[in-house]
Amino acid sequence: MQPTRTTAMQACIDACIRCQRTCLHEAMTHCLEAGGEHLEPEHFRLMLDCADICRTSADFMLRSSALHGLTCGVCAQVCERCADSCDAIDGMQACADTCRTCAEHCRAMATAH
Repeated sequence: MQPTRTTAMQACIDACIRCQRTCLHEAMTHCLEAGGEHLEPEHFRLMLDCADICRTSADFMLRSSALHGLTCGVCAQVCERCADSCDAIDGMQACADTCRTCAEHCRAMATAH
């Protein structure tokens, strides 16, 4: 059975798209230009993982996949880890905030199903 797109789901889609765009942009511009701890492999991989899982979760919801709760659950975990990593690095607060907002929306979607 396919889920109906609710206001909460649309808010989650929007948060995922915003987070995907933010993480990818910050990784490819800010982090690459800043170097140092911004390019530590664990942090940089997390940012790219976050961007990918956010895109995937948004895609699952946009196509009304009955499995979107699963991708949203993973997305919430990855977003939290990315936010924690961004918190530890100067100049990454906006990215951390965007990731935490996305994690909240995704956690709600994951537990709703």
